[in-house]
Amino acid sequence: MEKIAKIWPYLLLIIGAFVMVFPFIWMLSTSFKAPIDIFSLNIIPETPTLANYTQIFEESLFLRWFINSIIIALITTISVLFFDTLVGYIIAKFKFVGRTILFILILSTLMIPTEMLIIPWYMMSSEFGWTDTYFGVLFPGLMTGFGVFLMRQFMEQIPEDLLNAARIDGMNEYSIFFKIAVPQVWPAISALGIFTFLSNWNAFLWPLIVIESSSLRTLPVGLSYFSSGEAESKWHLIMTGATISVIPMILVFILLQRHIIKGITLTGMK
Repeated sequence: MEKIAKIWPYLLLIIGAFVMVFPFIWMLSTSFKAPIDIFSLNIIPETPTLANYTQIFEESLFLRWFINSIIIALITTISVLFFDTLVGYIIAKFKFVGRTILFILILSTLMIPTEMLIIPWYMMSSEFGWTDTYFGVLFPGLMTGFGVFLMRQFMEQIPEDLLNAARIDGMNEYSIFFKIAVPQVWPAISALGIFTFLSNWNAFLWPLIVIESSSLRTLPVGLSYFSSGEAESKWHLIMTGATISVIPMILVFILLQRHIIKGITLTGMK
């Protein structure tokens, strides 16, 4: 009984991992299947082929969509990391009139569903001529209330004595922010970077609405047209495109997970 008691948690973890991973295994397997074998129950293709990967690049603007998504996700992530970290630092470490009210207003934006903001965003885009442009897709996500909240909570844990010591040594506020505060909150910055990149990489509704040209489509919007009347339902291409689209997300996590694990507990002093 003691052996069973020790083994069953691992069995549950293995079952849970299999349930989570199986759809990705099926997606990868389908990307190597011929169209006629897509709905077969064989996980390992009987006759693996790379024709789907060749076809998706030849019959669509997949490469352009991929580059569009990379550009939008990177620019948005860099913007969010810089501005949200800066605003979080200011709210956490500077005392000024209206600081609490400002923070509450920023938090209140988290209570508004994205669907309710679509119409105001589109009216702004139309008024300023941002529709069917990169900036039209970018501007709603250049700063986020969640990012400000997250960074403010981490910045609060940095000891005031550490910042004051830097001021006594003659460092200006910009140097204190970049050289003292930012290194202390790398775990939060890494986590925010992953969340922001993934959410913008997978964004579908807003790019679908604001983009009209096929050459400016992002990857999720472009892939959706493989299952529409424009290209009929080509499941082998959908699975192939989805397989390729997972690669950047895996790379981002691999690059940033070290910072998250290393600093899972913020000590404030190094």
